[in-house]
Amino acid sequence: MIRKAFKMYLKAGCADEYEKRHNELWPEMKAMIHEYGGHNYSIFLDDETNILYGYIEIEDEEKWAQSADTEINRKWWKYMAPLMRVNPDDSPVSNDLRCVFHLD
Repeated sequence: MIRKAFKMYLKAGCADEYEKRHNELWPEMKAMIHEYGGHNYSIFLDDETNILYGYIEIEDEEKWAQSADTEINRKWWKYMAPLMRVNPDDSPVSNDLRCVFHLD
């Protein structure tokens, strides 16, 4: 598995709604994540900065990149866009994080 970490940016006052929407994650979105090789996905929130930290394990970088172009993913981005800083295509503004230490 390939471990990936990244950060995204939540708008002020949107933490509760962000968490609610993820607790009610659409079954189609869950299926798509698994279909494109995503596993062990977690998102953490720093309440002081409204920065979200994501962690996911993927099977293949190319396959995972293709998930962005699925209909369900585009629908999810549009649904979440009011809560986050987003790019013109509604994808979350996201910065990859570099792993500097790992221990199994």
